[in-house]
Amino acid sequence: MTSFVLSIAMLTSIALVFGAIALFRRGQRKQPALMLVLAVVMIANVVIWSIPTKSGQSLVKSEAPE
Repeated sequence: MTSFVLSIAMLTSIALVFGAIALFRRGQRKQPALMLVLAVVMIANVVIWSIPTKSGQSLVKSEAPE
């Protein structure tokens, strides 16, 4: 389930970047900048969850079984 959420986060961040580019072209400045900040934060979260720990496991695989 966590892998699905991380995939959705990446797809959303890609959509935010493209949306911000489109809004920059229309002349807006504040909202696209905030969209880019949100995309960077989402990508950073995915990277944090995906990087392996010292033991070699990533946080995605270390969750408790349901």
